[in-house]
Amino acid sequence: MREFYVYGFRSRDEYTSLSARSYDNERRRVESWLEDYMQFRQTPEGKTVFLSIDSRVTRHNPLYKAWKTKSFTDGDITLHFILFDILHFPEVVMNLNQLAEEIDARLASFDEPMTFDESTIRKKLKEYEEEGLIVTEKRGRTLYYRRSGDDFVCPADALDFFSEVAPCGVIGSYLLDKQDPHRELFAFKHHYITGALDSEILCALLAAIGEKREVEITTVGRLREKPNKDTVAPLQIRVSAQSGRQYLMAYSLSRKNLMSFRIDNIISVIPGEPVPGIDAMRRLLLTIETNLWGVSTRGLYRGNLEHVEFTVTYGPDEEYIHRRLVREKRCGTVEKLDERTSRFSADVLDTSELVPWIRTFICRITQLSFSNEDAEYRFRSDMEEMYKLYGLRGGDGT
Repeated sequence: MREFYVYGFRSRDEYTSLSARSYDNERRRVESWLEDYMQFRQTPEGKTVFLSIDSRVTRHNPLYKAWKTKSFTDGDITLHFILFDILHFPEVVMNLNQLAEEIDARLASFDEPMTFDESTIRKKLKEYEEEGLIVTEKRGRTLYYRRSGDDFVCPADALDFFSEVAPCGVIGSYLLDKQDPHRELFAFKHHYITGALDSEILCALLAAIGEKREVEITTVGRLREKPNKDTVAPLQIRVSAQSGRQYLMAYSLSRKNLMSFRIDNIISVIPGEPVPGIDAMRRLLLTIETNLWGVSTRGLYRGNLEHVEFTVTYGPDEEYIHRRLVREKRCGTVEKLDERTSRFSADVLDTSELVPWIRTFICRITQLSFSNEDAEYRFRSDMEEMYKLYGLRGGDGT
């Protein structure tokens, strides 16, 4: 789904990971999940396929469907439903022999009945026990099985919100599937849905954070070049309020420094051993958070912080500009100089992370200064190029 609908729909020639037949099978599979959201546009290069999702009418992330499908054999699906039909009520308790006999009896009415040996049934029951669907109890030397009760209660409104906002929201989506139909209260103007495709990676990282263990991560860049491997101690997950993009903050055990990784660039996570001294690594991260605008730790090992400061003016009916500065200042400070002037300042590890946000105040900025002269030069040069592009003034600064 990522290759087709996030990085751009790949043609058969562009997608080299699979054979032509497999490509068609995978494409049809994805289209069957997302057919209600697919749009087509004809271009000189051919037909372009893309997703179009209207958040006014789509309350829940359609990409969660990828996690709710599974390939199975006739035997898998038959054994699944017959086991839970036999153990439908939590008070029904049976041992392996009783279950095997009951399964044989129920399937005997078919012309060509399936048969399941006790080993297969035992393995399936063990799988369901690990998933929390089956509960076991020992009576003497015999193991008995029963279905676990549905004792989880959570308000549907909380699940509606969690499933669309929280990392690993697909968990909430699974729980919603068990809820009765209800009136939904939430709609999302900025609905960041593509994080759903990283749920398995994110879940593994959160588990490692909770268990204080190292992980080996494999990452690829935006151009999907050769993968890189690194062993890190995962410390924190940070989510951008602007783009919804998710990042891992971790301590690289090979490079001996704090680093950030885009989670959508991580293709595998292998858990390792517990990390001695991980609490000290977490304290280091907490220490730098007061100067961390986003996720870049590039300035941490240069030994000095970078000062950023700019002043904006606004009209008498534009007090919301000051309120916006206060709301979005993060690790910075905001000072109101007079009724129509406010000043933002911050000491940060990486000035370049602020630049996209500062640009949103263009036409209101009356004074700007960066201690990072290169960053300021690039900012002012970009402004000059924009002025020339729109014919506002020449490139000589006049």
